[in-house]
Amino acid sequence: MSFPSESVVSDINLVSSFLSCPQIPSLQSGPPVDVIVLCASAVLAVADNVFSALQSRPGLAKVLVLCGGIGHSTGFLYEAVGKSKRYGSLANKVDGLPEADVLNLILEEFYPRLREQIKSSTLKLLIENKSTNCGANAIETRRLLEHHETPPPNSVIIVQDPTMSLRTLASFKHSYADVSPLPTFAACPTFVPVMSVSPSATADQSKSSLHFSVPGIQESELWAHDRFFDLIMGEIPRLRDDEHGYGPKGKGYIAYVDIPAEVEDAWTRLKDVLNSNR
Repeated sequence: MSFPSESVVSDINLVSSFLSCPQIPSLQSGPPVDVIVLCASAVLAVADNVFSALQSRPGLAKVLVLCGGIGHSTGFLYEAVGKSKRYGSLANKVDGLPEADVLNLILEEFYPRLREQIKSSTLKLLIENKSTNCGANAIETRRLLEHHETPPPNSVIIVQDPTMSLRTLASFKHSYADVSPLPTFAACPTFVPVMSVSPSATADQSKSSLHFSVPGIQESELWAHDRFFDLIMGEIPRLRDDEHGYGPKGKGYIAYVDIPAEVEDAWTRLKDVLNSNR
């Protein structure tokens, strides 16, 4: 099978869409909720989307939690800030900061109307800067909300890097499993990563170009291709409910996730193709 072929791209997009779990396609039209949890991502367009929506819709949430400590991916966030045309001026301020504090710095410097909402208590801001993975995002967020005596939420929107959106949603469901009634959790990745293949301009079709096709977001603002492949291919084994996965029958980090057969089949095909072309 040639790479990148249309069938390979189709498999990539199938797995990507499943992991993104776009239960709420847009915060601009989604329902108001008690809490929005924004988990830090090196794709800064995710934070842009959340901050912009909260500015334009002051009643969208009662509480905003910025989530993320210092972990193995934090360097990618620093790098993204440094390369950003909009936020590059913050590059010398973010080094060494937890991810949630980087998000807060962006909010403070570039979203004045949102800052005023927080100052006037229209929106409550909480900063969770200890967690280093999806499971800890959920555990530490719940702990923080309870510490600040925030009423148990009825509705929560989870905003996470699209490659980890579904796992983070399952982590929150697991973390609140002892609460009755269970809060309504919904994932909003803000966009779904889609890849396309452009035919070669020469007779050599092996030089076809694989690229992201995401409206409003430049290729340079997204993941390097190899990193994106590593992320989506690493998620499926984690989501499985078997002895090696994170589900109830495995490590017990997340609520049960049903992985459709077509997603498993696509992942299996991609495992061979991607490994042999890198």
